[in-house]
Amino acid sequence: MSTVLVAVASFVGFLVAYHTYGRWLSRRIFALDADARVPSRQYRDDVDYVPTPKEVVFGHHFTSIAGTGPIVGPAIAVFWGWLPALIWVVFGSIFVGAVHDFGALVVSLRNRGETVGQIAGRIISPRARILFLTILFFALMIVLAIFGLVIAQIFTSYPESVLSVWIELPLALLVGFWVHRKGHHLLIPSLLALVAMYAAIYLGVYYFPLALPKSLNPVMTWTAILFVYCFFASVLPVWVLLQPRDFINSHELLLALALLVLGMLVAGLTGRADLAGSAPAVAAAADVPLDAPPVWPFLFITIACGAVSGFHCLVSSGTSSKQIASEPDAKLVGYGAMLLEGALAVVVILACCAGVGMGKFTRSTTGEFGSATRYVAMVEDGSPLVGRAAWQQRYDAKRGWRQFKLVDKVGAFIEGGGNFLASLGLPLELGIGMIAVLVASFAATTLDTATRLQRYVVQELAATVSFRPLQNKYTATLFALATAGVIAVMKGAPNLPRGTGGLLLWPLFGATNQMLAGLAFLVTAFYLWRRSKPVWFMIPPMLLMIVLPAWALVVEIFGGTGFVRKENWLLAGIGTIALALQVWLVVEALLILPKARGVLEEALPEMTTPERTTAAPARAADLSTP
Repeated sequence: MSTVLVAVASFVGFLVAYHTYGRWLSRRIFALDADARVPSRQYRDDVDYVPTPKEVVFGHHFTSIAGTGPIVGPAIAVFWGWLPALIWVVFGSIFVGAVHDFGALVVSLRNRGETVGQIAGRIISPRARILFLTILFFALMIVLAIFGLVIAQIFTSYPESVLSVWIELPLALLVGFWVHRKGHHLLIPSLLALVAMYAAIYLGVYYFPLALPKSLNPVMTWTAILFVYCFFASVLPVWVLLQPRDFINSHELLLALALLVLGMLVAGLTGRADLAGSAPAVAAAADVPLDAPPVWPFLFITIACGAVSGFHCLVSSGTSSKQIASEPDAKLVGYGAMLLEGALAVVVILACCAGVGMGKFTRSTTGEFGSATRYVAMVEDGSPLVGRAAWQQRYDAKRGWRQFKLVDKVGAFIEGGGNFLASLGLPLELGIGMIAVLVASFAATTLDTATRLQRYVVQELAATVSFRPLQNKYTATLFALATAGVIAVMKGAPNLPRGTGGLLLWPLFGATNQMLAGLAFLVTAFYLWRRSKPVWFMIPPMLLMIVLPAWALVVEIFGGTGFVRKENWLLAGIGTIALALQVWLVVEALLILPKARGVLEEALPEMTTPERTTAAPARAADLSTP
């Protein structure tokens, strides 16, 4: 029953917040105006600037921000106990993450769809733009590396997920062509594509699990293949792949989330899922690995996307703001999508605790399905491994923090979620396959969006220093993927193969990511401050996201088990540079703060770039609102 009560209370809290705090922000603070000119219409080019119905933008935005972040973070953090993770997810989403995403989206909407980094140059100071863009570059470099590794590790550990994830690409291309070139509606073909994806899941589980030979180092091979895909996804117009894929993925996530919630309710009401009996609310010292980071401040950077994430400001200002067709749509896209991501993080917490406690299973390649994937119960002393024993087997403190692999924690959600689906009568192996595809496909959505955003950042930095080779979108994309590849090949330990450094990278990703959130808060606060608008509600979350990530970075770099002590000079260098840039940017802001109250920033010049015109081609009529 505790599982059901926690879920219902959390979901009701999100709904109440959307209709109260979200309404107050949209009406009283940002004063969203349906008659305001928006970038997607004013600068429409049918490549980046495309006026799009709010449901489609919501699908793109939600699937871009809801990659593996709200899955991996909570799946790791529950080893401190499910209660601290739950509190941070619920209150963080409402008062920190949703405000952050919403603010970045609105500020970008009113600044020609520019990225937060560009806007910082006028809102704060010209130097702030360079500092912000440089921080963005390092943050996105880590995002690309770690999300690529997560997908590659899922493909390696759950080969039944491969077929469905890759078959989505030609389906999305067909949907994009059908809608954009033929002028047909998006909903029906995207639903048909979703059906095809689930058929592919069935085939992948029972007939065609696609595994690479171990001699190829499957994790590194899949990462390389994914980066090749990202190159093309980044340079193609958004209507070709990004929008239709994200819309299909949004249906997949909503359906899977609904099934997970339904399965969780059934399992909870029947007593099969017991949150209190499966995992500790607050972990005792003996249940936490000795070399694990302390809960303060690391809880707040381990759970990033499920509560607040700086990466979201890049999606808000990098792609979503160029597709919003009417200002009031920003409430659903910016504030609403973050709350739904918080709901997903709650489900992840419950799956990694109550779901894992329903039973521990191991893969079998024999039985009625021949060589297909099958799971059989793991037993201890002749009894199935369930409850606290199953949870402790997954989160074994004796193994030590450095011995954990990132895929182990993702696997906790995949198998715990599979247990929830099995309570609905689905075969366990099919449920696990569905959750594995869910995780991989949404991580891929974040990966290709992050590549496009990193391309923007590289081009902007190159233009600033007049380095023409990297101002080209193709070379900028190659540079973005190459630098991320250097990080992705890291080892988790000297005796492990390349591509196993995911769990080592996650705290660095979390710290730089949350630092970015603090700086995005700073830009939004300055936007309101210059217009004499209230900023009191932004100060606590802004300080939280500036102080805690800096604290965590100092520990990561210079602590007893930090990068310097381990002589990991690459990560130590990235962390130190990011920390120094943050301090510099905050100092820049403090210097300008007394003179900025009520003083508007310099107006944007007229956009004269020839490829962006106000003309709206008729062929994209169905993606545009009337």
